[in-house]
Amino acid sequence: MKRILACLAALALPAAAVAAEPTVTTTTVTTTTAAAYDPIGDVIAATAPPASDPASGLTLRASLYHGGHHMGGHDALGCRVAPMRTVAVDPAVVSHHSIIFIKETVGMRLPGGGLHDGYWYASDSGGAIKGARIDLFTGANAASMRAVMHLNLKALTVTKVGEFSGCPPVDGGESERLASAQ
Repeated sequence: MKRILACLAALALPAAAVAAEPTVTTTTVTTTTAAAYDPIGDVIAATAPPASDPASGLTLRASLYHGGHHMGGHDALGCRVAPMRTVAVDPAVVSHHSIIFIKETVGMRLPGGGLHDGYWYASDSGGAIKGARIDLFTGANAASMRAVMHLNLKALTVTKVGEFSGCPPVDGGESERLASAQ
């Protein structure tokens, strides 16, 4: 108890010194208030664990996969895989049910002719996807990989922007993504 009181007293001394220091201007003398210095808040902030999200600001090495070679049409959650929206991840790095943003995919041509907004859904995993890797699902066959082949084996910037419940939207609709994003 004496140690705690001694620590608090030691922290209060600089606050009292700051409060007592006058600031002199050409015409008036003002006093700095103690509200500008919060020693207890500084101690709490210094000892608080940093807020961290394991999927924020990651650089992951990308690979591509498609629905050929006897691949089932469902992801690790049991949901239908969505071309250009489903990603396979290592759940220890990026948790399933995460909505992620991959800036390198913004503006890519989608199968329906539109442009990609950069949002993907972490709902799959694979035997080779371990550690800092991400596998982008491109579509039904090898031809679906052409539009994104320039991303294969490249480092992509991945940021978690929210979470979804249930299955991700197959069309990657913006209204569903925004409604579920945190």
